[in-house]
Amino acid sequence: MRTRSGPAVQPDAEFYTTRHASPHGHTQHRRMDIIFIDDLRLTTLIGIYPREKAVPQTVEISLQIGTTTVNAGASDDIRDTIDYAVVVDRLRNELASRHFNLLEKLAEHIANILLDDFGAAWVRISIAKLGMMRGVRRVGVTIERGERGLTP
Repeated sequence: MRTRSGPAVQPDAEFYTTRHASPHGHTQHRRMDIIFIDDLRLTTLIGIYPREKAVPQTVEISLQIGTTTVNAGASDDIRDTIDYAVVVDRLRNELASRHFNLLEKLAEHIANILLDDFGAAWVRISIAKLGMMRGVRRVGVTIERGERGLTP
């Protein structure tokens, strides 16, 4: 799997596990893995004010995508995992062609794409508008959707 240089993301202090019965009847713990995309900057029409509906703004998006990467780790094949390049391309296309009134709606839209179209079990999505208010660098929202600890 491709990696990003820089500090590692710590999704939470805990790992997410699921119990599965082995063929021999033993209970196994299966860890949920996190694929992350940090500080993705995309341009979209977002906002409730007339200027925001007419002038695209840059939003900053960070994603944590819960899935299992066991098969990809064994096969070394990108088809066995969620390809973050495909995720980024999809989000670029989606955001370029739509208007959202609220960051919350945009976050829900992204969550649905990741859960429904990419098969993620769990997602955490943070989205921020930059420089929207005097003296405030970023304003935004973070949502979590799906089931922590349940891998497909």
